[in-house]
Amino acid sequence: MPEQMRGAAPELAAAKQFLLELTGGRGAPVVAAVSGGVDSMCLLHLLYTWGAERGFFVTAAHFNHQLRGAEADRDEQFVRAYCAGHGIPFVAGRGDTRALARERGLSEEEAARDLRYAFLERTAEEGGCAFLLTAHHADDNAETVLLNLLRGTGSAGLGIPARRGRIARPFLAVTRGELAAYAERWGVPHVEDSTNADTAAASRNLLRRQVLPVLKSINPRAVENMARASVFLAEESAALDKYASELLALARPVPDGSSIPRAALTDAPEPVAARAALALCAQVCGRRQDLGSVEASMLLALAAGRTRGPVALSHGLRARRTGGLLLVERVFRPPEPAELRPGKPVRFGEWGVRLAQTPGGGETVSLMAEAGALSVTAWRPSDHLQMANGRSRSFKRICTDRGIPAWDRDRLPVVRIGEAAAAAPGVGVSASFAPKPGERAVLITFNKYIEEKEHEK
Repeated sequence: MPEQMRGAAPELAAAKQFLLELTGGRGAPVVAAVSGGVDSMCLLHLLYTWGAERGFFVTAAHFNHQLRGAEADRDEQFVRAYCAGHGIPFVAGRGDTRALARERGLSEEEAARDLRYAFLERTAEEGGCAFLLTAHHADDNAETVLLNLLRGTGSAGLGIPARRGRIARPFLAVTRGELAAYAERWGVPHVEDSTNADTAAASRNLLRRQVLPVLKSINPRAVENMARASVFLAEESAALDKYASELLALARPVPDGSSIPRAALTDAPEPVAARAALALCAQVCGRRQDLGSVEASMLLALAAGRTRGPVALSHGLRARRTGGLLLVERVFRPPEPAELRPGKPVRFGEWGVRLAQTPGGGETVSLMAEAGALSVTAWRPSDHLQMANGRSRSFKRICTDRGIPAWDRDRLPVVRIGEAAAAAPGVGVSASFAPKPGERAVLITFNKYIEEKEHEK
């Protein structure tokens, strides 16, 4: 035990309190995600010094994403050597992030997160560890809050949760400045990730380097106040969910869907009614993702009689009213994936997709010839397309930017090369598969067989 840690210094008091409450004061075997940066090294130092006296047995887990070449290898060796020098159990993992991103059509950031958390969960499971700790702090949370506000997120899921399953984040009430001061006081070494300074690389870096400093100049406690506000909003969101679940208890099954008394929604406060209406949709389609404020407004307007309906919703759902009930039904199920071959057009709902010899009718796009097997499927949440500027954007975000509502997006045929999204009508072609001048190309035509939508019949 380092001598300077005896006597329980007051630094990181919020993190210490969090850890004690997490384990009921008994400590526990834990895995700490350690990148080698100052935040995660502070977490590791806290756990093997102060934590060791209180029953915490830490294993350091480091994942090499293989994105930064020699620098990434340096980080792994740094954490490995630090752990060896301090008698800390160490586990390393690595994965080909770029290959996974190509295979699944993910951004590199998403692929890295998927690989990292899969490794961390596996390490915790194999080590019999009760908790998996990460070093996300109050500044990270503030960046997340700002990003989600820019996306129009409500109080549900606005910030980073302090706890989700076995994952826990002791530093969420601790600022980056406090961690830097802690590292300086106790001589905690760390390595720097050069990509953290690249404001062109990610929106989060731009917020960190340019936006948050301005907010702190207005109020030096901006980060702490945003962290506290996100906790308040999370608590209020949980209370609203509780009341919404009481309304949802009034729902009853109907063929291919569910119904709820219209009065249950119109008599309730709108924030509660909106959550209950979206929960009703999730009950029918089996997922809550992509059901948001637009759908909630449509459902409440329909329940109140302000619109006639029926209305189309995400995930192939339709809402209509009959008598005193609001019904949500599943009316569109995406067709099964189909191989796209010459002379074999694919019917995808109201769309026809075919390989063409010449442009003509509908929307025609060009793809690289011989890039791989072609197929037609519905979109997937993991789908990303490469833009002309080299940046990757999610299929969902592209549709939003182009004014394609969720219920139309769900009905779009996506042409894939292998598992990667390559093209879709109204969305265009991923730059990864766009033919270069003079390169041999194949033409794909998208035609609508039915002009009026199924839900408007």
